[in-house]
Amino acid sequence: MFCLNENNIYHLYSQGIDMRKGVEGLCGIIRTYQYSPTNQEVYVFANKSRTLVKMLHWERGGFVVYYKRLEQGRLSPSIFHHKNATVFIDIRWDEMVLLMEGIRLGTKRRKRYNIIKEKL
Repeated sequence: MFCLNENNIYHLYSQGIDMRKGVEGLCGIIRTYQYSPTNQEVYVFANKSRTLVKMLHWERGGFVVYYKRLEQGRLSPSIFHHKNATVFIDIRWDEMVLLMEGIRLGTKRRKRYNIIKEKL
């Protein structure tokens, strides 16, 4: 059952990883940066080519790994623009959904219609 929602805290790893890593390998990366993998937060990882995503989450009784492989296209490159900042970037639920759907986080929408108000 998919138990992720807007109440979770999401940490996006800003560097590409080897996706052959399992739960122990991902936990090792998390512990390297003084985070705790069992704190019920969600850790999001992508490979260097941005075609694979893994999310690691601790639930009662054990770890859950969500895995997504894109059949076409890639994830937005904006996830790798934070290399000089911190290694884990906190993102919100809505940003996470947009990222997983392939929508760029920084794009601005153009207005479709231009409504003119007339003075009465």
